[in-house]
Amino acid sequence: MKIYSWNVNGVRSVVRKGALQEFIKKHQPDILCLQETKAEQGQAVIDMPGYEEYWNSAEKKGYSGTAIFTRIEPIAVVNGMPDQIISKYGLNADDYGDPNKEGRVIAAEYEKFYLVTVYTPNAKDDLSRVGLRHKQWDPAFLAYVKQLEQNKPVIFCGDLNVAHTEDDLARPKENVGKKGFTEEEREGFQGFIDAGFIDTLRLFQHGNGHYTWWTHWANARARNVGWRIDYFLASKSLKDKIKSAEIHADIMGSDHCPVSVEL
Repeated sequence: MKIYSWNVNGVRSVVRKGALQEFIKKHQPDILCLQETKAEQGQAVIDMPGYEEYWNSAEKKGYSGTAIFTRIEPIAVVNGMPDQIISKYGLNADDYGDPNKEGRVIAAEYEKFYLVTVYTPNAKDDLSRVGLRHKQWDPAFLAYVKQLEQNKPVIFCGDLNVAHTEDDLARPKENVGKKGFTEEEREGFQGFIDAGFIDTLRLFQHGNGHYTWWTHWANARARNVGWRIDYFLASKSLKDKIKSAEIHADIMGSDHCPVSVEL
């Protein structure tokens, strides 16, 4: 089973460019998770015969959003996080924005695992959301996936908007303390690892040079001056089932590239 994740930075844009169609034809994913769709279902004409579509779009037009396209019929699909977790961690506060209104999470239940796709809020350039991210979003999302894990193993994927270690960005020293590489955000990611989730790429690839996002400035992508902020994490019990984990940096169309796991 091949599962892919891609922050498309606007699904209508990648469809218009033909990038999504070319990618699907080449890789033929069994399941495809998208983040930052910036659209509602039907706003982009996506010709994917044989796939079921599940969308979680933001209430704000042209903003955020996630989707799952799957050849394998899920047992159930749930948008957002449970209200009790949202309330417990204060994610519905006015100064944050309720993630259940921003289309940031979809969970699909399959026979042997849950698959969750997530578009994590960034900390903002002025770091105004670092505290909220550290004390609210990251622990809330961790609580959610651990809740799911009580029933069966969990795979979660998407744009987590953080480079975990110095190996996960090309210029760590220049970016310490900046958005995506603050101590708080890195601690949030480490919380997933400490809770028993596996960073699947690191089962197969070590060291730096493996990036999933590049700024548009200074020809960064061609020079591979990037960040790894898109991930697949999995319950430890799935470790022996993971055949591969890859970054597909050759796939163009977005400032992010797809990542994948094969089970």
